[in-house]
Amino acid sequence: MAKVLMKGNEAFAEAAIRAGCRFFSGYPITPQTEILEYMSWRMAEVGGQFIQTESEIAGVNMLFGAASCGARALTTSAGPGFSLKQEGISYLCGNDIPAVIADVMRIGSGLGDIFQGQGDYWQLTRGGGHGDYRTIVLAPASVQENADLAYMAFDLAEKYRHPVIVGSDAAIGQMVEPVELPEMREHDIDKYDWVIRGRKKGEARREIANVYYSIGADAYMTYLRDKYAKIEAEEQRWESVRTEDAEIVLVAYGISSRVAKEAVKLARREGIKLGLIRPITLWPYPKKAFDALGEQVKAFLVVEMSILGQMVDDVILATGNRRPVESYGEFANVPDSRVILERVREMLKKY
Repeated sequence: MAKVLMKGNEAFAEAAIRAGCRFFSGYPITPQTEILEYMSWRMAEVGGQFIQTESEIAGVNMLFGAASCGARALTTSAGPGFSLKQEGISYLCGNDIPAVIADVMRIGSGLGDIFQGQGDYWQLTRGGGHGDYRTIVLAPASVQENADLAYMAFDLAEKYRHPVIVGSDAAIGQMVEPVELPEMREHDIDKYDWVIRGRKKGEARREIANVYYSIGADAYMTYLRDKYAKIEAEEQRWESVRTEDAEIVLVAYGISSRVAKEAVKLARREGIKLGLIRPITLWPYPKKAFDALGEQVKAFLVVEMSILGQMVDDVILATGNRRPVESYGEFANVPDSRVILERVREMLKKY
């Protein structure tokens, strides 16, 4: 298929439609509103259901209902609105309901501001709601990946009967780039035997219930551990750039990773052996990428739009704390490749 120019949010929405998504419930909030606007007319064209809800809480709970009936369902938000969805995401996990949620990140706590940010990392990767759960988290770094990962997210959600979050950001959502859209496919709402649907006389009753209630505490412990172990073993995704001989390795995702790639190019021109690991899954975190590194690596520099360095702990865990891990964080500004390069020069003197 020929490439077309699309805004990141709109490419995400179209890819979700093409993946068979036929239910959307959500509330407008910058910088993800284009997804809702696009769905408001596009969903009608494919015979789906679009609901602009009265709140983000209503959006995630309507999603729960539609997904329980077998629909490929989507809700999206940003910052404050995503925080409101956390209880609903916990319920999705507790009941093994597959669904897709997008968080187009913006900066700041509370109301914050509408500029790009990556300050939702802890909430995305640790589970912002109550209970024992993690969510699969995909992090696009381009408009093309916004489409590709939206399409993939529904398959992953159904593979594990689990919600999948796409952690985008305002820069990725708002930029316009060429994108090749995936093929259109239809999803059979009755494909799975666990879904709720009308039943004929004599058919067994179907219900959605917390898995713990169904199998008991002891069995649930084993079930949950095995489920997450399988996800961690099979779903780690990443991109490695010039890491085969790198002495300093940058770690960055989303919009920050694009600047980090530029820094690698600048460094290599100067003869500095700089590499990059770009996590595509924020959870499961791509520990395998770090396991593959050689002994020549002296230290890591985490580059992100987070003042407190929210991804640093995961890099320390992935490396077994065997090498120094430093942080370069920005807030309202995208990281600067020149600042990265200067930090790398300082690290080479130090380590």
